[in-house]
Amino acid sequence: MSHPIMFDEADAALQRIREIALAFPGAAERISHGRPNFFTTKTFCYFGGSERGDHVGARHDRAILIRPDPVDEPALRQDPRFFEPAYLWPAGWLGFDVPAGDVPDADWSEVAELIDASYRVTAPKTLVRELDARAVEGD
Repeated sequence: MSHPIMFDEADAALQRIREIALAFPGAAERISHGRPNFFTTKTFCYFGGSERGDHVGARHDRAILIRPDPVDEPALRQDPRFFEPAYLWPAGWLGFDVPAGDVPDADWSEVAELIDASYRVTAPKTLVRELDARAVEGD
């Protein structure tokens, strides 16, 4: 059974997420369960999801679902801006509502950092080394 599409292709926030996520080495996009997800060998970011629990209609259509760095996870769980996404929370995933796509870049820096951390937790070590080498070359 296929899932209905649960995102707007024209959403400016999705375009910003794509720009960030697809810049990582080996990153690609696919639609899974009706939502975009970004992956290498494993998914590192979903766009949109729902909240854990009995919340009828507790959808977060403009959110990212990420795997935080294990060192940062306890602090992020205390931050009220984060939520436990349905189905993924037992594996350490968290959700974060993103700003509208047309807000200034400064408001997107935290989003980029969260996606970067999730990429580093899920991507193969060779791709993380490639990412780090790019950063050194850019300095």
